[in-house]
Amino acid sequence: MEQHQQAEPQKDNDGQKEGHEKHHEEHKEHIVTISVNEDPVKIAGPKATGRQIKEAAIAQGVKIDLGFVLSVEKGGPGQTQVVGDNDEVTVHNGSRFVAVAPDDNS
Repeated sequence: MEQHQQAEPQKDNDGQKEGHEKHHEEHKEHIVTISVNEDPVKIAGPKATGRQIKEAAIAQGVKIDLGFVLSVEKGGPGQTQVVGDNDEVTVHNGSRFVAVAPDDNS
């Protein structure tokens, strides 16, 4: 009888593990607030492509278009890295992006 009693808790542990993994997957994608040209933009994280970031910004009223060149600020002011439309980047609350027209040399 002791063997049967020991088997019961193992089933419960497996059920808890599956429930925990499912719970973790549900929270894997979450909404974060980034900035594009100093304007706040909400987007699903933790990963997004350059095109997804521009589309979200446009939908939320940022005055850019899909042809703009998107860059992410790295380190300090003025240190940026271009993010192509198909490049996937990690986004988190406070991530800062700059989008400029392709002919803007500023």
